[in-house]
Amino acid sequence: MAQRLLSSPLKSVAATNVFRASGRVTGHLGRANLLRLSRPFATSVGTGDYLTRKHSDQKAFVHGEPTGPKVLTGAIPGPKTKAGLQNLDSFQDTRAATMMTDLNKSIGNYVVDLDGNTYLDMYCQIASLPLGYNSKALMDAAKSPEMIQMLVNRPALGVQPHSTWAKTLEESFMSVAPKGLTQVFTAMCGSCSNETAYKAAFMYHQRNKRGFNSEISNEDLSTCMKNSEPGSPDLAIMSFEGGFHGRLFGSLSSTHTKALHKVDIPAFKNWVASPFPNLKYPLDKHQAENDKEEARCLAIAEKKMKPKSSGTPVVAVIVEPIQSEGGDNHASPKFFQGLRDLTTKHGVLMIVDEVQTGVGPTGDFWAHEAWNLTTPPDIVTFSKKFQAAGWYHRPELRTNVPYRNFNTWMGDPVRALQAKTILHEIKKHDLIANARETGAYLMKELSTIESKYPETISAVRGRGTFMAFDLPTPEARDVFVTNLRALGVNTGGCGTQSIRLRPMLVFQKKHADIFLDAVEKVCKSV
Repeated sequence: MAQRLLSSPLKSVAATNVFRASGRVTGHLGRANLLRLSRPFATSVGTGDYLTRKHSDQKAFVHGEPTGPKVLTGAIPGPKTKAGLQNLDSFQDTRAATMMTDLNKSIGNYVVDLDGNTYLDMYCQIASLPLGYNSKALMDAAKSPEMIQMLVNRPALGVQPHSTWAKTLEESFMSVAPKGLTQVFTAMCGSCSNETAYKAAFMYHQRNKRGFNSEISNEDLSTCMKNSEPGSPDLAIMSFEGGFHGRLFGSLSSTHTKALHKVDIPAFKNWVASPFPNLKYPLDKHQAENDKEEARCLAIAEKKMKPKSSGTPVVAVIVEPIQSEGGDNHASPKFFQGLRDLTTKHGVLMIVDEVQTGVGPTGDFWAHEAWNLTTPPDIVTFSKKFQAAGWYHRPELRTNVPYRNFNTWMGDPVRALQAKTILHEIKKHDLIANARETGAYLMKELSTIESKYPETISAVRGRGTFMAFDLPTPEARDVFVTNLRALGVNTGGCGTQSIRLRPMLVFQKKHADIFLDAVEKVCKSV
């Protein structure tokens, strides 16, 4: 028997025109809009038993999970969540918050809010939870003497690394280093991973220009202190329209998603943005058109990265395997192969931003592994599901003197120990294969729903469980997200009108069934 998922009348919030009127065009509803609007579905969808799919015979990766979502409050957010967010707002801006979680009660694929509502979480702290809430393996690791020692005595790793740091690096990050990249720079977050990778690219370029083993001139040293050339050279990172690489100054200059991310912030004005392929889905049914579009984009990219007698030289190109925040935009391995060949041809470094796609959700540990490049990327950045951050690189990209790419902590050994535990669990339970298998099932079933409701959802796309689909308008997307939440399924938006799925690596077919039935129920209500 399908189980009962909801214990109260289904309520939802509608977001029609709110984001446009407020000037906030975001990927998901924030608290301000959730609190302003609350009404039932336009077409009643009822309550209770709605599961039609069921996979109950799978091996459980997480013990003690609920059997499904449970919504207790008549409206979301409930009164305790509203009060909690209001209290927090007196100290910190909470307008982007969609819920306040009770981490003591959350487990595995399920997150619980202050009102006791239990959600199947397919957004997962913005794609950053690999093993789910309160993972036993991570809880046990947190109690280890080594973890406690690193929590109590956080070392400044660049100047006083602790005695086990090399072993920790070897057993964590370096055990899954992308092919051809033998070095790792540890950082604090995805944005600063990209920032410090850019710095390395610029320093490498200038060393080549002056002679790899040459000394830095006094003129360079004196002019850089005045923010002027030649010590502060006019150089550029090339990125792609629709790409998101962070919110710090360099990473923000290379980000091209939403205007509100960038407005009012000084930018590196000569940095280059090139068009990313605008493909049609499903990909296998539009091969010729998509090949033509990718060829067009590669031709433009080459023009922008070519060395010029005048103008700002492009030093490196950064690209996401799947443009995530920008709308889950895909390109083929052939496109990325072509891009790599162009960077090699023109002496430009290739940076692959695997902050969202890394650590398994696409069905490969690193999404770029599926490209079969002629030569590896020069740099691969990571964060999110590794619970740590940094970038892999070739030895030549080390700075020529110490302190040039540096900060106090140079990463965090606690996060490296977490990464080590995450890797152990991934291997123990073969979670990459699980992402492939669950993703294939999810794609098949979601495509079937798309065929039944083509006016409601479209452009189902993805690799592994890293998936998305579109709604007709931004307003329709926002309403769909909140209607799913009213059914106890937490998702998030991306791009202008897409819903992205970012489940954990322990997400299985039995969880997919709950999501799929919720999607179909919302589709029927439109």
